[in-house]
This record gives sequence, C-alpha cells and structure tokens, in this order.
Amino acid sequence: MQEQRKQDTLIAALTGIALVAMIAAYFAPIWWVALTAPNYPKDAFPQGIRIHFHFDGVFNGCTVAGSGRRSNEVIQQDLDDSVARYNPVLDAQQDVNKGAEGLDCVHEMNTINHYVGMFPISTGAPVEKPLAKFFFGFFTVMMLAFMMPESQRRKRPLALAAGFTAVAAWMLIDQYALGHLDAHIESYVHDALTYFNEPAKIQGWGETVRSVTHVAIAGLIVAMAIVVAGVARLRAFSLVLALVPALLPLFFVVTYAGWLWFFGHNLHPWGAFTVKPFMPTVFGEGKVAQFSTYSYPYWGYGLLLVVFVCLMLALLLRRKQMREQGGA
Repeated sequence: MQEQRKQDTLIAALTGIALVAMIAAYFAPIWWVALTAPNYPKDAFPQGIRIHFHFDGVFNGCTVAGSGRRSNEVIQQDLDDSVARYNPVLDAQQDVNKGAEGLDCVHEMNTINHYVGMFPISTGAPVEKPLAKFFFGFFTVMMLAFMMPESQRRKRPLALAAGFTAVAAWMLIDQYALGHLDAHIESYVHDALTYFNEPAKIQGWGETVRSVTHVAIAGLIVAMAIVVAGVARLRAFSLVLALVPALLPLFFVVTYAGWLWFFGHNLHPWGAFTVKPFMPTVFGEGKVAQFSTYSYPYWGYGLLLVVFVCLMLALLLRRKQMREQGGA
C-alpha cells in the first residue's frame, strides 16, 4: 500500500509538471522561420525576415538592431527601397507596421511569398488555430483525470464527463453564441483578398473552412464521448489519457509540415515570378530563388518535449502499477 501511494504521488507530480509545461507551450513560440537575402540590410534585419509559429497563430519575430544608430524611419526607407528594387508592382503594399519590437516581418514574409504566388501565412491552419485552445482544454481534462490515483479509478469517467462538458460548452459558446467563428471566417477571407483579388473563389474557401470547423467541433465532442466510454469500460484505456497529450510534439510537426507542403504545392498563377511547386524547409536551411531559408524549433517546442518525457514516464509507471495489481 505504501509503495502504491508513492507511485501515485510520482505519477501525479510528473503529470502536473507536464500540464504546466503544456499550458506554457500554448502561449510560447514553438517554431521559427527566417529568410535572408541581399535585399534586406543586416542592420535592419539582424535575424533576417523572421516569424514565430504559435499554436494559435503566427507572430512577428523581427527586432531592430540594438545599436540605436538608425531610426525606424530610416530602416523603413531601406526596406521600401529594397522591395521596390525586387518588385515595383507591390511597392504600394509596403506600409510595414512599426512597433516596440521593430518591423512587422509577418507582413513582409507575406509580401515575399506573394512574389511566387504563395498564399498569406495567416490563411494556413484556418481550422486548427482558432480551435487549438479547446484541444488544449481537452488534453488538460485528460491529464487531470490521469493524475487521479488508481484507488479512485472508478471516479475517472465522472471527472472526465464533467471536464469535457465544461470544455464543450466553452467551445460552443465561443464559436457560435459569441460569433467568433463568423469573425474568424471574415478575417480569413479578408487576409486572402489582401493578396489575391478573387472574391468569389475566396468566399468559397471561407465557407469550406466553416464547414470543416463544424466537423472538427463535432469530432472533438465525439472524441470526448469515446474517451469517457473507453475509460469506463476498460481499465487499460486510461493510459490513453497520458499517451495522447504526450504526442503533442509529433502532432505539431506533422501539422506544420503538412501546411508547408500545401503552401509550396498550391502556388497562385498571379505570382510575379514562376517557380515549380516545392516543399519548403521543415527543419534546417534551404534555398528558394535568392533567399536563404531557416526553419528550427524554438523554446516552446522544448516545453512540448518536457510534456512528452514526463507523460511517458508517468504512463510507464501507471502501466507497471496496473500490472502489479493485475489490471493490465
């Protein structure tokens, strides 16, 4: 009995660490991508044209060099001049925002992508990004139920049902009652139209995103019901409560690589330059036209690896505990 309590305590501690790391990872930059080229001065872009990928969106990763010798206005003029030399057609679009951290490289990356007919970055993962917080809520409930000691395993289905009901209600209210799904579709269409003037086609894409979002929401609710039923019927099924969130690092890389493939293989014919469909660099360095590309995990991905290690250790301990008790 004493040994079982020690095991329960260690499992709860490992799962708790994983839970904290997972929540922190949601707000952290998971991956970064940068482009460098002779057109962009080093003192204006010390890390190149850099963006950070989060679970819920893509954010500016550029900072102005800290020498203090050049104002944002001078850097902006350098940027505008370089863009004009590269492609005068889009010079009118270069009203790059200036903020406390420097220039907005999400906008600049979109402009570069436009040259080869690639869609705006914000149009990627249009279903995954707005629903990410609910999937994290789903994982949180699973992990909290997994933390419960084996002596209370019969209460797990009730705990899961209560937690999933709260997450489902939050999701339905947020997406439908508060109108966030409609707002997201409107933003998606607006971003796409900023670079590609095909209103009818893009409106159709927006409706496709809406339909897929409906399916994803329904699918998540069905997954909740399956987990509750599985845990209630099969003792060993409770291991899934740790296994699924542990695979978050894999889920991110697969989704990220899939969308890179989509962007590189669905180039718009209006691009100023014609390039063959290609697979953008997922990890490491690459070359596209005159640009050198860099794509690497950032510190948020390290948090996901902490989640993986802690949950896998907790899962193995729980599996050992269940075997000792004759349950698996």
